[in-house]
Amino acid sequence: MDLQGAKALVTGGSEGIGKAIAVALKREGADVVITGRRADVLEAAAEEVGVGWSVGDVGSEDDAIRTVRDFVEQHGRLDILVNNAGFGRFAPLVEMELSDMEAVYRTNVFGAFLMAREAAKVFVRQKSGHLINISSTSGLKGGRGSTAYSSSKFALRGMTECWRDELRRHDVRVILVNPSEVLTDFGSKAGVQQEQSPNKLRGQEIADAIVGALKIDDRGFIPEFSVFATNPF
Repeated sequence: MDLQGAKALVTGGSEGIGKAIAVALKREGADVVITGRRADVLEAAAEEVGVGWSVGDVGSEDDAIRTVRDFVEQHGRLDILVNNAGFGRFAPLVEMELSDMEAVYRTNVFGAFLMAREAAKVFVRQKSGHLINISSTSGLKGGRGSTAYSSSKFALRGMTECWRDELRRHDVRVILVNPSEVLTDFGSKAGVQQEQSPNKLRGQEIADAIVGALKIDDRGFIPEFSVFATNPF
């Protein structure tokens, strides 16, 4: 697709991978709006990047409906939704609280579903659109302590396959992106230590890969890809 003038909505866009995606899309000439729950952080990021912003919780049905509706009212259409909002909580199975599972699923699974549902209504009406779900290599292979996070990403992968099959007949492209470890604040917020290394992935690599996938001609699309660091050690 031609990203010049494309209308893009990026959830969880105030930091990390989401912010990097907003920067990359803006650089390509897209009109971008980022979303998040914290108005102060969101506004600061939007001002820094030079994009629009909209406060909302993707896990709230009312917020999801309002966010997409307001975007289309302002921009006239929606060409790209990046379902990036997500977080993790990590603990051994015997220590995992139901409240932690519910919180992770509320954003990573139900939030992605709600935003995708509202965007899909627009995409089907337009007969065009790009739905990009940011998953993780943890959604390809689980690991100890990752019950909540990995299972949420496995669920996102399953939903993505369903949506891809449904929406292809409407000329809508559904793409799943599986980043490996990326140096962001994700780990510290989840209580996981990250070893710093100049060889590890940044949000920029994920964003550049997404831009590349979007820029192929619309007659084709890349259904899924993973991004690994070449040598993170």
